[in-house]
Amino acid sequence: MARVAVGGTFDPIHDGHLSLLRMAFELADGGMVHIGLTSNKMARSQRTRPVRDFQVRLRNLEDALRKNFRAYNYEVEELKNSYGSALKDDFDYIVVSLETEPVAKKINKIRVSKGLDPMEISVIPYLMAQDCVRISSTRVAKGEIDTHGKVL
Repeated sequence: MARVAVGGTFDPIHDGHLSLLRMAFELADGGMVHIGLTSNKMARSQRTRPVRDFQVRLRNLEDALRKNFRAYNYEVEELKNSYGSALKDDFDYIVVSLETEPVAKKINKIRVSKGLDPMEISVIPYLMAQDCVRISSTRVAKGEIDTHGKVL
């Protein structure tokens, strides 16, 4: 059983997020999945579109975890920066998208400089929508696609 880190804004939750979370639970193999959920301040400073409140995103995330994975072996941390507890706690893996892989590499570099073991980085490929463009929360929020990638 492993300890796995994964993070994001998760708003709205789409099939790409579910793919990321699925890999985290598979790697954990019954161990703990530590989910970093961006704080309101962090989420809103990084987005050009409105983002739901942290508590709403947390509720939606927990609903998705129960519905899609029947998962209870997780903990959620409010992320106030890109690293969260990944700089100090023991994790075996970090699961990221291609977009956030550079952050995972930076985290590992900092971990090693602090005398911690690096995490194994598991990179999830983008899921493509029906129009062969990647599924993203921004596209869902704009009404271009639904959460499964179907063009609207």
